[in-house]
Amino acid sequence: MRDRRVALLWLGFAVAAAVSVVLVLRRPDRLSDLHIYHGALTDLRAGRPLYGYVAPNGGPFTYPPFAALVLWPITTVPLGVVEAIWLAATCAAVVAIAVPVGRALAAGRVGASAGAGVTTSASLNVAAVAAVLMVTAPVQSNLRFGQVSIFIVLLALLDAMASPSRTRGLLVGVAAAVKLTPLLFVLYFLVCGRYRDAARAVAAFVVCGVLALAVLPGESLTYWAGTVTQTSRIGNLASLGNQSVHGMLLRLGMDPAALPVVWAALVVAICAVALLRARALARLGRPGHAAVLVGCATVAASPVSWTHHQVWTVLAAMLLVGTLGVARRVAGALLLASMVLSLGAVLAPVSMRPGVQFLFENARVIGTAVLCVTGFGAVALTATRAHRARVGGRGWLRVGVASLGALAFFAVQPLPAGADPTFKAYRLSDVVNSRYFFVCRGPVECARYGTDAPVTFGVRREETKVRVNGVVSAQVARLEYHSAPGGPPRDIPLLAAYPGVRTFSFRSATMAHGRLVAYSVDGRALATYDDELTAALRTGSR
Repeated sequence: MRDRRVALLWLGFAVAAAVSVVLVLRRPDRLSDLHIYHGALTDLRAGRPLYGYVAPNGGPFTYPPFAALVLWPITTVPLGVVEAIWLAATCAAVVAIAVPVGRALAAGRVGASAGAGVTTSASLNVAAVAAVLMVTAPVQSNLRFGQVSIFIVLLALLDAMASPSRTRGLLVGVAAAVKLTPLLFVLYFLVCGRYRDAARAVAAFVVCGVLALAVLPGESLTYWAGTVTQTSRIGNLASLGNQSVHGMLLRLGMDPAALPVVWAALVVAICAVALLRARALARLGRPGHAAVLVGCATVAASPVSWTHHQVWTVLAAMLLVGTLGVARRVAGALLLASMVLSLGAVLAPVSMRPGVQFLFENARVIGTAVLCVTGFGAVALTATRAHRARVGGRGWLRVGVASLGALAFFAVQPLPAGADPTFKAYRLSDVVNSRYFFVCRGPVECARYGTDAPVTFGVRREETKVRVNGVVSAQVARLEYHSAPGGPPRDIPLLAAYPGVRTFSFRSATMAHGRLVAYSVDGRALATYDDELTAALRTGSR
């Protein structure tokens, strides 16, 4: 029976992988990050600056110069071959990650002393982890964009969980030379007393940097002298895709002067607690749980944690599901659900309060931060089944009370009302950009669009945002948009794009609580549009 379940799970993994690859290859924007790597390195080979490259979609090369050396071979073969190899390697990396995590699951479930039980259940767990991991948003994002993130996770995980050896620590150093976030594992080695591992990791990181400096001196100086701190090059850090503490603070609309201090304080606190929890887990014989916890801390602490970076959070959710205790299993299931689905989009129709919507939209970063602080509940990992049975009823009660308390807390919060992670008001220069949606183009078309009402607008829904634009009549002097009740208004520029016609355009995360208000010259409100925004969003009409 167990062999049959293992076979079915691997079949499910294979089907999910094949379907995912086919869907990726059918996308016109497939493997866009891989194309950025290829384009930037092609420019570099032609003598142009690595960090001056800008892809057709606006994306730059953002990794340290050593990453360019690692990725250099992709410019030596046709791009189609690179795409095929990259997709296959990504699927293989999922399996490679599932092996140690599946063994950690088995160890946590049957107890450290039950070696035979661990061996027996490990194969089933490995297959289950691989199948579930393949359908989660972070892995799908790695496949879609052709990202290196999943390989960074693999290197750090294998090194952190490895048995003592003369090479342990080297993989973390190499991974950090490609992407800086694994440097937190050096602190983990130090906290755990693994001083030689920490020294080897730092040495590998430095050697890789020196090698890049010798081969690419100009690019190395450019990166370490300034590019490394320019996180804004990566994109809009307040967008919902950035599920880091920094991204959540940006979405709260925090004062820019206070943001760096608050963010640094939270990052230090989260990382310090996570490292101490990880040390406790390692001492309890749970190196897999410890490594994943440190990885989750890198997701929470990094200024930028896009969906493809969040593989660590998926692994943590699966380890929680395999942990003893009702509350932890339910928490793991909820966290895993947030990593498969976009809760902000799926639950928007039932989130009647801005605070609750904010909770759903930031479920991944909130869940990751809470996990870092609680550390899986290290004591629960050694609990006996008898104890679990004895407290099971109370566990469900604790889950219910905690869930209701969280919803109640966010329901009454005034702060998230002003949060609008993807808001942007477009300027005159954007009107000519063919990628943007405008209800009319040209003076004749816009004049015919209709200015009998103060504002005539159209709405278009996209994957992570909603675009609104239209035409205002001559009596409108000012236009403002409220993201949610109680939130600060956003001024919408009126664009004199064509003679005698003024247009406007902006984007927002959601129209669930949006309100558009038009004012006359004397400051009188001419018209308010809220239900109209929601209705237009449903019908796609003006």
